[in-house]
Amino acid sequence: MASKRDYYEVLGVNKSATDDELKKAYRKLAKKYHPDANQDNKAEAEAKFKEVNEAYENLSDPQKRRMYDQFGTVDPQGFGGAGGPFGGQGGYYSYSTSDFGDFGDLGDIFSSFFGGGFGGRNSSRKQSGPKKGADLNLNMDITFEQAFLGVEKEVIITRNDTCDNCHGTGAKPGTSKMKCTTCNGTGQVTQVQNTILGQMQTRRTCSTCHGTGEIIKEPCEHCHGKGTIRKQPKIKVKIPAGIDDNQTVVLRGEGEPGEKGGPKGDLYITVRIKRHSIYTRKGNNVLCEVPITITQATLGADLEIPMVDGSKESYRIPEGTQTGTKFTLRSKGFKSVNSSSVGDFIFTVTVQTPKRLSKEQRDLLTQLAKTMNEQPPIKKRGLFG
Repeated sequence: MASKRDYYEVLGVNKSATDDELKKAYRKLAKKYHPDANQDNKAEAEAKFKEVNEAYENLSDPQKRRMYDQFGTVDPQGFGGAGGPFGGQGGYYSYSTSDFGDFGDLGDIFSSFFGGGFGGRNSSRKQSGPKKGADLNLNMDITFEQAFLGVEKEVIITRNDTCDNCHGTGAKPGTSKMKCTTCNGTGQVTQVQNTILGQMQTRRTCSTCHGTGEIIKEPCEHCHGKGTIRKQPKIKVKIPAGIDDNQTVVLRGEGEPGEKGGPKGDLYITVRIKRHSIYTRKGNNVLCEVPITITQATLGADLEIPMVDGSKESYRIPEGTQTGTKFTLRSKGFKSVNSSSVGDFIFTVTVQTPKRLSKEQRDLLTQLAKTMNEQPPIKKRGLFG
């Protein structure tokens, strides 16, 4: 079996490192190798993350650090074979993050970066206290016009809701939860092990109540002791005017119910806007193309421009307008969700050349061409060799 790397080497610190230096090194490496931040190489990152975690777990505890500095290991079995020097199974011990002072609180660091606790293990104080419910995510498709004007839609979500029969207690109506006798309501049990340095106390989650500190003698018949049941409520969602593609609307308190009196989670709705056959969007500006005839381009014309909201705006284009010319209707674009500013409506004219002409139309164009002294392009001799 390959030997483990030196804990100080793993953290990149000297043996004389202070507690603050250890913690600083650990935070930096744990953030670097956290699996959630290394989706492309998750397996390797997870292995390094566990190695960094193990190194800090042992060096952050003064007693274990003294043992490691003296013997090169914190495992009592390493001193005298199976069972340790005391014989039997007394040499084995286990530990949790709550056994290392403020190490358990470092889960708060990862919640700010990755939206969750450190490795799913928080301090015993946080496990037994109120906990916010899980957030839910949903995608919603809307039209271009709905994004422009805003819309109220109704969605159906699937989530856990508080049981109406037991009101979330999980206990049969008329009964209540009882304090766990195994852990005396603490949610943890203490285990005393013999080591070369004497007796060591470690704590683990109570297997009877699974860390809740309470047990249910008579479970609710509706939720079977869970306190929640699966429901599919209908929820009204107001999409603000001006919302952009892939923006998210948050509905506070519409997620999963909390635990031990904690608040409900939130519902995150990501909006996806369907493509439009006429309009496109650039920032808060609306863009489109407007076809015009040769006579309109030549003589100028009053155009009726169709707007996104269904109305029409009159606009006078000047004579001699060339294809590709852009015109702007100020403040006729998208509203800004976060401010009072409004984008513009920008249309580009494209001159349409008629493909079929009547004899009268052809004669008129021919006469026009003569008056303008138009001549066909001259072919140069030798152009193609």
